[in-house]
Amino acid sequence: MKFEKSATKPGIEGLHSTGSSLDRKFWVALGLYTLLGALAWFTMDEGKVLVAGKLVELRFLPLIVIGGLALRTVLARQADRIRREGQK
Repeated sequence: MKFEKSATKPGIEGLHSTGSSLDRKFWVALGLYTLLGALAWFTMDEGKVLVAGKLVELRFLPLIVIGGLALRTVLARQADRIRREGQK
């Protein structure tokens, strides 16, 4: 028996009109970053730590890291768009 691969995955045929798969992945990633940030905010205590002579809430530290990852994701998407436009 020989199996053939189809060009599209089952159940995803209707999603092709919403944009490329990279755009969908981008929005999913940003949503997950937001969810992760909210979980970090609500699960951490309101402890404070001394950073550069100032008291900083511990809640902000994971948000800074997650925000950096989100920024990296946005910049990578913009770079990919510029590369695709240059190839046209």
